[in-house]
Amino acid sequence: MIEDDQTVTMETRYWNRTEKKQWMIGLFWGCATLYSCRTVMPLVAVPMSKELGWDKTESGSVLSAFFWGYTMTQFLGGYLSDRIGGDVVIPIAACCWSLVTFWTPQLVYLFEDKILTLRLVILSRVLLGVFQGFHYPGVSSLISRKIPEQDRSFTFAVVCSGTQLGTLFCGSVGSFILEVYGWDSVFYFLGLLGMLWMLCMRYFLIHRHRQKYLPFISIEKKPPPPSAINAPTPWVTLFFKPAFWSLLIGHFCENNAFFILLSWLPTYFHENFPDAKGWVFNVVPWLITIPSSIFGGWLADLMITKGWSVTFVRKLMNTITMLGCAFFLVIISYTSSYVGALTCMACAVACCGFHNSGILVNPQDIAPKHAGSVFGIMNMAGAIPGFIGVYMAGHILEATKSWSAVFNQTAGVAVFGWIVYTIFGTGKQII
Repeated sequence: MIEDDQTVTMETRYWNRTEKKQWMIGLFWGCATLYSCRTVMPLVAVPMSKELGWDKTESGSVLSAFFWGYTMTQFLGGYLSDRIGGDVVIPIAACCWSLVTFWTPQLVYLFEDKILTLRLVILSRVLLGVFQGFHYPGVSSLISRKIPEQDRSFTFAVVCSGTQLGTLFCGSVGSFILEVYGWDSVFYFLGLLGMLWMLCMRYFLIHRHRQKYLPFISIEKKPPPPSAINAPTPWVTLFFKPAFWSLLIGHFCENNAFFILLSWLPTYFHENFPDAKGWVFNVVPWLITIPSSIFGGWLADLMITKGWSVTFVRKLMNTITMLGCAFFLVIISYTSSYVGALTCMACAVACCGFHNSGILVNPQDIAPKHAGSVFGIMNMAGAIPGFIGVYMAGHILEATKSWSAVFNQTAGVAVFGWIVYTIFGTGKQII
């Protein structure tokens, strides 16, 4: 019996309660730091545009460039995480995206040529996306391997709610630094913060965790059991499953709404309510999204524990996400007051928080042994609206000067995603 136990590797063992809390907190702060670095450009887009003479189309190019790089590494991040472990991939990538964030302001002052400077900033955004593309597939792979099914919704929702905290932190502290010290200081501060998180994670959690099991693994005399060997992902089978395609389409449509709000929300308030305080509209929407994300995860796990099917729970969370977000985006078109606009924006973003316990965790349901790779493909599709949707929003604004056109189009895409996932989505394992 002891000898059989020794064949259980670190990859096949669930975290105990203490380890789960430690990793959940660590990954939560990791998502917060990652999104702080990701959202710094939308925060400083207005002062940077004024200083460098960018129009809305050029600003849209800068804001959307991140997702060109983000798309490139989603599958690679999931594949590597499934093979060598998310705890190896995540800190290496974090070191890179933190350094890119820190050095971005220096690119602005290298040359006086406006076009060359624009291209260098776009390149830095692409590289930031390349390195951040490893993070969420790594998290998904790690949680799928270390957390049992009945606890995954809450754990994943708590970890991913760090994204809202990161946006909140960037919007509040970043706005203060922006007003007092200038836009370049925001990049320096958040880049250093990313490096600090990576070092803390590396030395206080990952190193200790691997050292704890290294002697245990090294005395292993039998080959690992079949369940511990990473079998190749059956892509051909997966690509013929309607549930897989509904997952991709649903995630694409939700991300289209989320990324447009994330990228253009500061500009919307600056243009329509110029006297409003930046720290308010950069904080309030993301502040209420944290409890909505955590509540969604808690509710999803509770319903699964009570006997509701995983399929029903995932579709319910997706309904709240898609229809709720679409409703408030349409309503905002008929709102002229600052309080009304802020309320609608906050509710729309809060509905997006339920996505963490719906579609976002669904790869762990349909392909638990290949969650990182499937999540990578899904997030690759989800990153496409980051550069297409965000860029088109800027182009529509430049051509029509109408925010209503942007919001109504975004709401229509969200409803389409809801229909597709409601018909074809599932919470059952398919591979």
